[in-house]
Amino acid sequence: MKVGDELPPLTIPITRTLIVAGAVASRDYQDVHHDAELAREKGSPDIFMNILTTNGLVGRYITDHFGPRSVLRKVAIRLGAPNHPGDTMVLTGTVTEVDGDTAHVRVVGANGLGHHVTGTVTVEVPR
Repeated sequence: MKVGDELPPLTIPITRTLIVAGAVASRDYQDVHHDAELAREKGSPDIFMNILTTNGLVGRYITDHFGPRSVLRKVAIRLGAPNHPGDTMVLTGTVTEVDGDTAHVRVVGANGLGHHVTGTVTVEVPR
């Protein structure tokens, strides 16, 4: 692992089931994550993914690449364009810093509306 290394992209279909299951699994019962009618009443075209699901997908992306011995030390993300059912999110990453067994990876998750998530993940990869 070295600065400038690019992780292969991960394409994730955004399904209604993924959005609802992620919200329920993270105990987020906010109606905009599972009830399309109520989400529309609040101004959204449909339900949308919560940040906890996004955080989990970002973590999966990093650990899938760096392997089962990798340990996430910090995940600092910010949400942008919402993930709605029927869209696709593509996660990409670039190693921006390496210090011994620790790497900092810039992560972007883009969908049809723009960047859904941007941020940096610090991951330790024991040799």
